[in-house]
Amino acid sequence: MTEWKLLTRLTAVAFACLLAFAGEGRAEDATPIEVPGDQAYPESMSAASDGTIYVSSLASGGVMRVKPGAAKAEAFIKPGAFDTRSTFGVLVDEPSKTLWVCSNDFSGMGVPGPSSVPGAHLKGFDLASGEGKFSAAFPGKAAVCNDMVIAPDGTMYIANTAAPQILRLKPGAKELEVWVEHELLAPKNGAGLDGIALGSDGHLYANTYGGNEFFRIEIKDGAPGRVTKLETSRPLKNPDALRHLTGNTFLMVEGGGTLDRVTVDGDKATVDTLKDGLNGPTSLAKIGDVVWVGEGQLGHLFAAKENGPPKTPFQIVPVKTGN
Repeated sequence: MTEWKLLTRLTAVAFACLLAFAGEGRAEDATPIEVPGDQAYPESMSAASDGTIYVSSLASGGVMRVKPGAAKAEAFIKPGAFDTRSTFGVLVDEPSKTLWVCSNDFSGMGVPGPSSVPGAHLKGFDLASGEGKFSAAFPGKAAVCNDMVIAPDGTMYIANTAAPQILRLKPGAKELEVWVEHELLAPKNGAGLDGIALGSDGHLYANTYGGNEFFRIEIKDGAPGRVTKLETSRPLKNPDALRHLTGNTFLMVEGGGTLDRVTVDGDKATVDTLKDGLNGPTSLAKIGDVVWVGEGQLGHLFAAKENGPPKTPFQIVPVKTGN
């Protein structure tokens, strides 16, 4: 990427962050946002600079959109569109005007989703129109496209929950490549890598849903370096979405019911609970001083016999952080 293109992307990202934090008017009288549908099961969220929130669905598929100030999500990308199936990670990429979406065949877990497309794919949609414009299949048979993050140079890193892998998509590339594969990142209890984010130190941070672990993966000149399991100040319970906050501090939700602030210092991570009692949270998006948390309630999807039906309507709940 040329210096001018890199500067343009960095400027756009900085401006987007500025606008997002300027949208604090939504915080004053924030009330939960409804995600309609008895099979909505929100899996991931991402917010644009104007405060628009995009929401994926593990069971229904497709992507819903919440316009600034709206009390209810609306359809944006139709379930099954552009050969998608169950949708996982979503990520707004304003410099490229793209909404990135993870699509997976989760029928083996009893969730058929829309369409019959096998495998895991990274999909790209036009951020304005919702039209599909990019598709790349995950290599290998053990593949679940879960969450992704974009570096300042435009490189995307994607977590593979079914294998101890983080994949990479270079700017302009048409195919995904395995960037790192390490035994420490191996799935445990049926699920591996989940949330992924970049710290201000330039390194990747990731958690494992089934292993309840938190890792740093060093990046050296674009190549993977040491993989380190960090010592957390308390045990984690199904850690999920992970988003950079500031420095080497992150926001994270745990399926056990909490929104956390995670601060990394050396090989230790201090986990502070900002909100507990959430209903199976799977995702988050920060707009101004409010963190919007998607309550995925996945325990009712994968263990319906034991847990009964989910509480509907599904909700995205506001948590005011004050910073």
